[in-house]
Amino acid sequence: MDAERIIIISDASVMTARQKGRELGVSVGIAGSSLTLMATAISEIARNIVQYAGQGEIEFRSVVRGGKRGLMIIARDSGPGIADISQAMQDGFSTSRGMGLGLPGARRLMDDFEIVSEPGKGTTVSMTKWEF
Repeated sequence: MDAERIIIISDASVMTARQKGRELGVSVGIAGSSLTLMATAISEIARNIVQYAGQGEIEFRSVVRGGKRGLMIIARDSGPGIADISQAMQDGFSTSRGMGLGLPGARRLMDDFEIVSEPGKGTTVSMTKWEF
């Protein structure tokens, strides 16, 4: 599978990314509740793009490691960035009126999770869900 990208600019594109993630997840062997967990993580990260950066993209790539297939999701934006990633990864921390569960929740829902951010330059979240 070639990488596929969804431009994130609105709630509608959040739903499009969530649906594309489910579709591509099935194609690499992710099933059942793992699909739901992955779709929820995609929604959380995509909503953060809309709320904090205004726009960005989510890229989907099939990956293989140790004979297992998975789906890697890479979310990128050129927004304000995150000044303190460790603080942002704590449950309950929010710079808006949200519950502060988006980033730490997505980390718990996925098998692999990495975030890189630089204030004034944007944020990239890479996360992977593996088949069972």
